[in-house]
Amino acid sequence: MSSFKELFTIFQLQPNARREALYGLSFIGLWIVGFLLFTLFPMIATLAFTFTNINLAQETPLQFVGLQNYLAMFNDSQLRNAIGVTFKYALIALPIGLALPLGVALLLNSKHLRAKSFFSIMFYLPYVIPFVAGIFAWGSLLNPESGWINQTLEALGVQNPPGWLNDPTWVYPSLVILGLWGIGGAVIINLASLQGIPTELYDAAKVDGAGWWATLWNVTLPMMSPVIFYSLVLGIVGVFQYFLVPLVITDGTGRPDGATMFFNLYLYKTFFTFQNMSYGAAQAWVLFLLILALTIFLFWSSKYWVHYTGDTR
Repeated sequence: MSSFKELFTIFQLQPNARREALYGLSFIGLWIVGFLLFTLFPMIATLAFTFTNINLAQETPLQFVGLQNYLAMFNDSQLRNAIGVTFKYALIALPIGLALPLGVALLLNSKHLRAKSFFSIMFYLPYVIPFVAGIFAWGSLLNPESGWINQTLEALGVQNPPGWLNDPTWVYPSLVILGLWGIGGAVIINLASLQGIPTELYDAAKVDGAGWWATLWNVTLPMMSPVIFYSLVLGIVGVFQYFLVPLVITDGTGRPDGATMFFNLYLYKTFFTFQNMSYGAAQAWVLFLLILALTIFLFWSSKYWVHYTGDTR
C-alpha cells in the first residue's frame, strides 16, 4: 500500500520533483507493464482455473467445481510419489549443494594454495557452459555400459559398477553429481564472502588459542551465515522447481520406476501431456504455497542462526 501512496503523492510534488519522479516512472514503466501482463495476470488467471474444469483433452462445458481439483490431489498416487521423489532428492542435494561450494571456497581462500586465479577460473568455467549441453555430456559419462566413469571403475578393479541413472538406488546420487557441474557461481559467492570477513576476527581467535576447527565454527561460519541463508533459500526454491535435468535425461518418462518423476515434471505433464489445465493450475498453486511456507519458516528461523555485522539483536 505504501508504494501506491507514494505513486499518488507524485502529483502533489513541486514541478521539478514531479518531473524527476515521472522520468523515473518512464524508465520502469515497461517493466511494470510486463509484470502486470506476463506475471500478475497469469497468476490470477491460474488461480481462477483451479476452481473450474478446463481440460483440453475432453470436450466438456466450462463449469465451476469449487475445491474439487484440490481434493483430487489426496487420491492422486502419482502426485504423492512426485512429492516423495522431490523430498528424497532434496535431502541429498541440499546439504551437498551447500557444503561443497563452501568447502571449495575455503580451499581457494587458503594462504597456502598457489595459482588461486587459475583454479577459480577452472571452477567457474563449467557454470557458463549451456546447461543442456552439460546434461547430455554427463548423461554420456554416467552411461552404465559405455560411460567413461564405469569404464574407469572397471579398470580399477570394480566388478559391478553402479547403474547410475538406470538404477533407482543410484539415480539420486547421479543427479547430484550432475548438478555439481555448475557450482562455480556458488563458489564465487562464497569466496567473495570469505574474503570480506574482517581479519581482526581471525587475529583475535588466534590470540585466544583457537585452532582451525574452532576458528571455522566460531568465526567463519557465523560470518558466512547470511550467504549460507541466501544459498539455502535459493536451493529450496530450485529443488522444488527441479525440472530440466529429468526432462532431458529421461524424456519426462520418470524412469527408472518413477524415481525421477519430480513434482515440477509431473506438473508439466499434467499441463502439456494430459492437458488438464485446471488440475495443473491447482498443482502449481500447491507448489507455490509449499515453497512460500518453507521460505517463511526459513526467514523466521534466521533470527536464531543468521548473524549480520553490526546486528544488535
